[in-house]
Amino acid sequence: MDPLHCAIALGPLAAYMLLLGLINLSGRPFLTTGARDTAALGVAISGFVVAGPMELFLPHAAATRFGPYVWLLLLAFYGLCLTLVVLLLRPRLVIYNVTLEQLRPILAGVVSELDREARWAGESLVLPHLGVQLNVESFPAMRNTQLAAAGPHQSYLGWRRLEISLVTALRGAKSAPNPYGFFLISFGVLIASALTLYMVSDRQGVAQALGEMLYR
Repeated sequence: MDPLHCAIALGPLAAYMLLLGLINLSGRPFLTTGARDTAALGVAISGFVVAGPMELFLPHAAATRFGPYVWLLLLAFYGLCLTLVVLLLRPRLVIYNVTLEQLRPILAGVVSELDREARWAGESLVLPHLGVQLNVESFPAMRNTQLAAAGPHQSYLGWRRLEISLVTALRGAKSAPNPYGFFLISFGVLIASALTLYMVSDRQGVAQALGEMLYR
């Protein structure tokens, strides 16, 4: 594979790994929604889509008519497909840098304030007044925890209230840096450095590949 396509395929992934590494080394819990988490992953793999199936199945009639602007249309189409996937997902909250043991008392305090009729059943939680049913899923190796919707009938407003309350409750919490973050940052820097050296060593090949890609 030429250096340009390597950079397109692996560049977003390297940036994603660096971002995750910084989050894991921050020493503070970080909460995001499943929609944002999935969208970030979609951006991370977008390079593989562009350098792979998007170029392989490039509509030549559209490329002839629109020239290099056809790539803007294809990227917009990918963005719309990713948005559709995100909208179809069930609600989910992802908390980085926190174990289940650390999150459980914080979550219990938040839940007691939001819904006094909340009920626990093992790792499952029902908040009837909020219209929220969820399962608590822990990933000890990566030191993160997820609150995933249990069942299709959910109140998005209730999930939003739960998210805001959890963000407020987690502000004062602290966590030791996750060693997993060092691996992510090291791997991201390694990929970025290798791509930079590869492209610098063959500038003519990069320019030629870019011209062929845009003006075929």
